[in-house]
Amino acid sequence: MIHPRAIIDSSAHLAADVTVGAYSVVGPEVEIGPGTWIGPHVVINGPTRIGRDNKIYQFASVGEIPQDKKYRGESTLLEIGDRNVIREFCTVNRGTVQGGGVTRIGSDNWIMAYVHIAHDCRIGDHTIFANNASLAGHVIIEDHVGLGGFSQVHQFCRLGAHCFTAFGAGVAKDIPPYVMVAGHPAVPHGLNAEGLRRRGFSNDTIAQLRRAYKIIYRSQLTLKDAIAQLKELVCDCAEIGILVEFLETSERGIIR
Repeated sequence: MIHPRAIIDSSAHLAADVTVGAYSVVGPEVEIGPGTWIGPHVVINGPTRIGRDNKIYQFASVGEIPQDKKYRGESTLLEIGDRNVIREFCTVNRGTVQGGGVTRIGSDNWIMAYVHIAHDCRIGDHTIFANNASLAGHVIIEDHVGLGGFSQVHQFCRLGAHCFTAFGAGVAKDIPPYVMVAGHPAVPHGLNAEGLRRRGFSNDTIAQLRRAYKIIYRSQLTLKDAIAQLKELVCDCAEIGILVEFLETSERGIIR
């Protein structure tokens, strides 16, 4: 399963059925779980932990040191879950001490070619990153987020579950759950209704979330007053409670 022209450090731990293609390099302190496929010409440096049944395509750079001038050679980590697809020329950096020491990618994510995931980012599950999407450091991406091609996310931003960015979006503030944004700088463009339907949200829930969207973005209310109105709707729609929690804990402020 290991091509004879691959280079595997003696301290790396690979499950027995891991495949590694020609000219790939797996460095020290790398752990790779069962069923994972590493294509040719991939470089994986450690400390990095990769789960099971992942696919990492040619010319990806995984677990390299962070692109951060504060980094001084500390031992930091990259963690990748299960069943992720990481396509050609992706770059995923380890964390920094200042950011908690870990870059973390969850499970069942589809990460297309030329995506960059910087130090200390935290990626949830079931996300889709289209080609050339880029995350600066310390970005949080929650579950089921979709990033359009060439989307750019500023450091310390948080993207809520089920939100969506259009092609070339420039994100400099937090995006609430369920919201679509577009433009550079990005501005709100309605509810991600199609994405919600594909994931099994009922028509009634989507209607309630549309109502919540209008309260935030079309009611001329301050954010504080909008949150107060949203709290009155939580008993009818639990998903609005997720939205309220996000709005109340946003540190950068939301795109509005």
